[in-house]
Order: sequence, then structure tokens, then C-alpha cells
Amino acid sequence: MVTAAQSKRTDIENLNDQEYRLNHLYWIQDKHGNVTKFHMNASQHKLFHEMHYLNIILKARQLGFSTFILILALDCCLFNSNFNAGLVADTLDNAKNLLKRIKFAYENLEPDFKEVIGIKADNATDIEFTNNSWIEVGVSLRSGTKNFVHISEYGKICAKAPEKAKEIRSGTLNTLAKGQLGFIESTAEGRGGDFYDKTTQSRNIADSGREPEDMEYKFHFFPWYDDEEYQLSKPVTMTSEEKRYFKSLVDEHGIELTDGQKWWYSLKSREQAEDMWKEYPSTADEAFAAARDGAYFANDIRALRQRGKIGKLEYESRTPVNTFWDLGVGDSTVIWLHQLIAGRHRFVGHYKNSGEGIEHYLDWLDRWRAVRGAVFGTHYGPHDIEHRKQITDMATGQLITIKSVAAGLGYDFEVVVRSAKKQNSIQAVRSILPDCEFDESETSDGIIALENYSKEWDEKGGTWKSNPLHNKYSHDADAFMTFADGWDSDTGDDEFEQPSQEWVL
Repeated sequence: MVTAAQSKRTDIENLNDQEYRLNHLYWIQDKHGNVTKFHMNASQHKLFHEMHYLNIILKARQLGFSTFILILALDCCLFNSNFNAGLVADTLDNAKNLLKRIKFAYENLEPDFKEVIGIKADNATDIEFTNNSWIEVGVSLRSGTKNFVHISEYGKICAKAPEKAKEIRSGTLNTLAKGQLGFIESTAEGRGGDFYDKTTQSRNIADSGREPEDMEYKFHFFPWYDDEEYQLSKPVTMTSEEKRYFKSLVDEHGIELTDGQKWWYSLKSREQAEDMWKEYPSTADEAFAAARDGAYFANDIRALRQRGKIGKLEYESRTPVNTFWDLGVGDSTVIWLHQLIAGRHRFVGHYKNSGEGIEHYLDWLDRWRAVRGAVFGTHYGPHDIEHRKQITDMATGQLITIKSVAAGLGYDFEVVVRSAKKQNSIQAVRSILPDCEFDESETSDGIIALENYSKEWDEKGGTWKSNPLHNKYSHDADAFMTFADGWDSDTGDDEFEQPSQEWVL
């Protein structure tokens, strides 16, 4: 017979085990709204045992990682004195909601436990315990040094608010001391932004077969089929496309689903349409292949990938190479290199730089041509190439246009007139993209830019504006619009009108 003293001693010993505490002490509201004792599901259990100091979590929706990380943060604060945790979300309301969930778990602890560790201070954005541990929430954190940081849905923050993502990177992440716990978790939002970059870096470390260093992120991927709830018991008639998809998972990735999982996925994908890969990915590559919200050309690029039009292209040295430019004002200049082969627009090169004169870019083209034995066709520049001044003619004292400088170096430019409305140029790109092919190894940065060229996000209104966001992807897209506006698909020649100085949105 177990005595009361023995039972109490066993409880105390168990409380030294964090896994035991996580599975026995805390109460939550589950995704169905029920109040239940928290117990790690399979995905949460896997993360707990595989987590590193810094963790990148690419996931499907509703797998419970936010809940797990919140409970973990609370547990670390309650069982460690002077432990500081910071939680970041895309909006202040969402950040406050994270803290509410932590408070719910604390308030539902056994009364005896709360008597030992009470609350010293409590408001909408932070809570401090009597052991001097503290949890703070916000859209970014800069104060103090943190022992624990959680950034929720970072992919969406990077896509909708790049400046906010920059603040999180430079502010919040720099509050985390070396050797402490950091979690960045999100569904994917296109192949661009800091979440994509950090995920790619951590995947490369994993693919190399080595463990990440203390200051490197460990990659974790959790697909939709990890959740045992994502299956049905009643059969669903699957389309031929759905059957091909499930076969490709087996043939290409070794992923074999049960019938119940296939039935669930079929119905869910019909509901989610083009968002299915983003919200419920089967593979990490699939997650980032989905179009990001607000992006003008992401669906078109995705369609080209599905049709095998982005990949390795055999360069044809006998076909002239045309170039299409955008000139940055104090920032990036971009060149797309193009061939027309059998009616297909093939993009075989891409270059981007900043802070350099036209001579730098023409020198790069000379070297590119020499290596490949290429022959140039026509060089297409935006309207400002014949208005922008670069150097002073020593003989006349007059400023010379960039077009004139280029001509003196053997590069004659055709001037492409911008449409009076930028939306027309955007539509021109959409119209011509189905006839395009890309050598991914030579144009990868440009492809990523096209995928991420997007509308501006209205933070106050919570919606996408009609005008494009000007960021690091804009010049790549503008150079591609030089192609779309300047190329006549019927003849391969250009048709020009009087230059328009500015785009009207």
C-alpha cells in the first residue's frame, strides 16, 4: 500500500521532469472549444524531443504548435526564477490573445500550486510572477534579454509587412541570448522573405547531415497527415487528378496515405483550392510552391512549374539573346536575358546590382557573352534610359544620357514605352507568362522576385491595396514589364509611342 508520504514524494520527483509537467499540470481550450488537460500530441511530442536552441517550424495548420510553445513558455517561467519569455504575433490583438491563453493555463492550475508561485503584475501585454519570471507579448520586442522567444506566423508577417519583419529580425531576435530557446513557426507564404530564407538555410544544414550550431536554426517540418484527425471514415469519389497526386507522393517521396487520409485531403483540397499546398502541405517544397497572398504573378509561376517550364534549359548559342532592363534610381538595376525559340520565350539569364554605372552592366554582358559564345539581338530599355543623365561630355560640357553612353560602348537600345497605367503592364506580364520558360539555375533570383512582387498591405484596413509594394522585388518585376510591354508577340518587333514619364495606378 502506497502511503501519503510516498505519494507526495513521487509527485515531487515527477515535477522535476518537464515532460511529465507538460502532460499533467496544464489545462487548455482545444480547437473545438473544450476545456481539457493539455497532453502532447504526436507532432508536439516529436518537436519536444528534437528541439534545438533555435527552431524553425514549417507546418500545416491546426497541429497545435502555438499551444505547445505557449505551455512550454509558461512552464519554463514557473519552474525557473528570473526567466524572461517574449511572444510575437502579426498584430497586437493576436499577441494579446497569446498571453490570454497563457493566463488561462495558469488560472486553471491547482490552487496549491498557485499559492507557491503567484502573480506579481498583470496587464494586457505582460505578466510577472512572484519568482521574478516574466512573459511579454507584442508585435516586436526590444527591451531586455530574453531566455525564450516565440514568433508566430512569421511567414505571413514577412509577406504582408516586410518592414515589420525587419524590425522583428533586428529587434526581437537580438534580445535572445545565446543558448536560449527560440521558436519561429509558420505556414509558408511564398518563396521569399526572411522566413523563407531562414527555412532554406536550416534545410541546407539538415540536408548536409550535420547538427546545427548553437546560433543556427534547426529545421522542423510537420505535414498535414501527421494529425490523426485529418482522415474520414466514409469513402469519397476521387478525381483522376487527385489520384495522380497521391501516386506522385508515393513515387517521388515515399509517402503512402491511408484511404481515409486520401478522402479527407480530396474534400479539403476542393475547399481550399490554390491555398491547399500552403495551408496543408505534404512536403516542404510543396509548401513554398504555393502562391503567396497578394502576389501578382505567383499563381502564373506556380502553373509554369507544374507544366515543367521552370528547370534546366539547354542554351542555344545560335539564337540571338535579347536583354530587357530596368534602371534603378539610387537602387537596383536589373537585366533579363531572353531568347525566342519556336515561339517560346526562354529566359536564360538574369542580373541585378546597385550603385554601379551603365559601364558595369555592359561589362557583365560582355563577359556573359564571351563565356557562352552568345550573339546579342536587341537591347530594350525603359523610357528613362534616354532621359537619365550619367556623365559630362568633356568636349561640350553637356550631360550625356545613359542611352548615349551605352551606344558609345557598342550597345544600342530600343526604348520601351511604359503603359499609362501600371496595372496594364502587370496584365501584360500575366498574358505573356504562359508562353515563357525559365532556366532556374540562371534566373532563380528573378523567379523569386516575380513570385513575390505583390500588392501593398493596408495594416489599418487589414486588406491588400490596389497599388504594388515597392521593395527589393520591384525592379526585377519592372524589368520583366519592359519585356511584356516592349515585345510584339506577332512579329517579334517593337511598337513605340511617345514616352510616358510615370505609371498611373
